[in-house]
Amino acid sequence: MEVRLIDFTASPLEKLYGAYRVCYSAETPAEIWSKIRSGAISKDKIRDFISERLKTGHASPLEQVVFWFGISGVSRSLSHQLVRHRIGISFEQQSQRYVRFKEERLDYVLPESWKRAGLDDEFKDLLAHVTKTYRKALDAGVPAEDARFVLPNAAPTNFQIMVNFAEMLHIGDLRLCVRAQWEIRRMVALMRAEMKRAVPEIASFIQPKCGEKRMGYCDESLADWRACPLGKVRPHKSLLFELYDRHGPAAIRDLSEEEFREVSERESLT
Repeated sequence: MEVRLIDFTASPLEKLYGAYRVCYSAETPAEIWSKIRSGAISKDKIRDFISERLKTGHASPLEQVVFWFGISGVSRSLSHQLVRHRIGISFEQQSQRYVRFKEERLDYVLPESWKRAGLDDEFKDLLAHVTKTYRKALDAGVPAEDARFVLPNAAPTNFQIMVNFAEMLHIGDLRLCVRAQWEIRRMVALMRAEMKRAVPEIASFIQPKCGEKRMGYCDESLADWRACPLGKVRPHKSLLFELYDRHGPAAIRDLSEEEFREVSERESLT
């Protein structure tokens, strides 16, 4: 697996500061950017302001900072999971229809679990047969778009990805969690490492959802939380509800229609 940060939005901290300031200032965008470009607003002030805004959950300005990644040597199993992310992200993926793979380029992804089970030789033998059959089909004139039908989820693939920072945070929430499959978790960890080298001020906010800079607690099942190594230092949501039941002003219960009406009337929604 190889993950490389190809490019990212120029002056990302300044772009974020400008976007946030437009929301909270009587000044026009032109006036705000005049101060940014003149140096009237220090780098430290920009960094600190962004850090405080990120803590509030105000996420829409984060869509204005974009990262491009080149990713190679990952499995089709991973790619099927990654393309489930559809908002704030764009993919270009190596085609099995147009690319006629040579044998040495079909470097299948072998999970460590197969090695631990002592089945890695069987895995390799099976996929060697798949490769042979694939090449035999191509040599017999079967189009690549049809020969690919024998290729498994272990087949390697490459991506170029464009993703904004808001979606990158969401991807980290889900795919850095230990419940995510090992391969996609490793890929996102490498994406985060690349971003930390480029923009450490904001990359540190990419964490699993239980991280102190994200939700701060686990919302997976209790069994999964107990099995997680982070469960020692992150609370489960049920424990938070128990604390509220014990020390809150009233017991937690389902909201009634009467309470919905009260909110509507108070806010003049009806």
